[in-house]
Amino acid sequence: MQTQTVSLCSEIDAWMTNVGVRNPGWYVGITANIGERLFGDHNVSRTNDTWIYRRCLNATEARELEASYHRAGCRGAGGGGDNDSVYIYAYVITSTTVE
Repeated sequence: MQTQTVSLCSEIDAWMTNVGVRNPGWYVGITANIGERLFGDHNVSRTNDTWIYRRCLNATEARELEASYHRAGCRGAGGGGDNDSVYIYAYVITSTTVE
């Protein structure tokens, strides 16, 4: 893994560990537009839900990170996004979020 990828993984892992929710309780995806995807499509509350996002170097890095979280048991569709999808995001799945 590249240094940037390891750093992003460490940040996201630390956040998830601190929250205390196991991997199957998280949804992980990639997008080009955080506001639209995370807070719109997934209905994640900016103030009441638990979420994190980070900017990757490029869409390839974002897809690789997303796939690694899915292999680790996080929920998500995978294979989405486009060449502009440079953000990886994760949120705790609740009764009001939309997978």
